[in-house]
Parts: sequence; structure tokens; C-alpha cells
Amino acid sequence: MTYQVEVKDLSVSYDGENVLKNINFNVDGGKLIGIIGPNGAGKSTLMKAVLDLIHRDHGEVLIDGKPMKDVRKKVAYVPQRAAIDWDFPITVQKTVQLGTYPQVGIFRRPGRSEKQWALECLQKVGMDQFAKRQIGELSGGQQQRVFLARALAQKANIFFLDEPFVGIDVTSEALIIGILKELRDAGNSVFVVHHDLTKVEDYFDELLLLNKELVTSGPVARVMQPESLKTAYQSQYGLWDTLGVTI
Repeated sequence: MTYQVEVKDLSVSYDGENVLKNINFNVDGGKLIGIIGPNGAGKSTLMKAVLDLIHRDHGEVLIDGKPMKDVRKKVAYVPQRAAIDWDFPITVQKTVQLGTYPQVGIFRRPGRSEKQWALECLQKVGMDQFAKRQIGELSGGQQQRVFLARALAQKANIFFLDEPFVGIDVTSEALIIGILKELRDAGNSVFVVHHDLTKVEDYFDELLLLNKELVTSGPVARVMQPESLKTAYQSQYGLWDTLGVTI
């Protein structure tokens, strides 16, 4: 089963200032979606608003026609690494076991099957040998792998990852994008806040191009057009040489 994500007229403001204005898009399941735009464009805010983690001024988010509260167990979220307390005294394996709670319930401890599933998810991301380590002892790439394993442990159908490739090693990035493509190929929907525009053609099926408003969306080739990019990144000089785009 694939899950369609529909966002209607979503707006968010902080202290009376518009951060996102009238965002509308509709994405079918089985897609790997990149959310791109300049710094301050509202990419992370959009992800949090879709997930009901922050207040919306107005707007509606439907997952296969249902509100988020009705399908939350099917939705996994990997936040930015900067938002995580890496000093928290928890091991790698127990971190991944947290992903099983939407299935077992918060009042029941993970049993043998959940612990085994957590280890299998760690094996998937190449981190099973670090199961007993405290999460703060890991490198950036290893930490990101662990939180992807936690998302996998949830057995979700829709995945939201906020800047998963920032500050990680090349090997971890290749492994993570490979797993995300496998999730996509299995019919899941995957949304990724992303910065490196040189990789979007290799990584994504479709893009959402933001700058507080939705500049454009759709297949990568259609979004990565000079005029759309200029509209979104108008204040960032030198970008076009990096992209090989002439405007």
C-alpha cells in the first residue's frame, strides 16, 4: 500500500511574521521527495508543520485522506542532529528500540521480538557492532545511521528526514541514500530536507522548491530550471556556477 500526502493552504508564522504562506502540494506514494530552498526558506518548518509538531496558522494535511493524528504510527521522523541531546545516557540499541513503541505502546516494554528487530535494523545500517555504545560516542555519520535505524524499526510507510546528510561522511551518505531508495522502491513515501543541489538529480524523484512560498514542485528536471531557481535563490550569488546553470 502506498500513502498519498496532500497539503492544503498551509501557513505558519512566528511572532506575527510569515514563515510559510499558502503551501499546497500533493505527492503520491512511492516517491523520494527533496525539499530544497535557501537558508530561512522554511524547509524544516514545513516538515514540522506537516507532522503537527508546531502550530499552523491554517491549512490541512491529509495522509491518504486522513489527518495526521489518525495515521501517526505509519509516519517516522528523523530530526536534525543538532536537535538531539547526545549526552543523554542511552545506548544505540535502546535508541533504536524506541522506534518499536508506536507498535507495542508506551506502557509495554519491548520484548524479545522487538529487541531482535532493533538489532536487525542496526544491521541494515551497518551499526550492529555499536549496539552497546552510548549515542554520544559515535561520529556524525554513525549517529545519523542509528536514527535512520530507529525510523526503520517503526515499520512506517512515510518517512521525513530533516537534513540527514549534513556533517556526515561519504560512506554514511551513500548507505543512507541507498536505504531511502529501497524504501521508495517498496512503495513508501520519503521526504528529505536537502541542501546540496548538485546531487538532487541522483537522489530524488520530485522536488519541493521553497522560499516561504512554494515556488514550484514536481519532477526534478522541471523544478531545476533557471527561472525557478533564480526566484528561490535570488539573494545567493555564485550558486549558478556551482550548478552549471546560466541565467
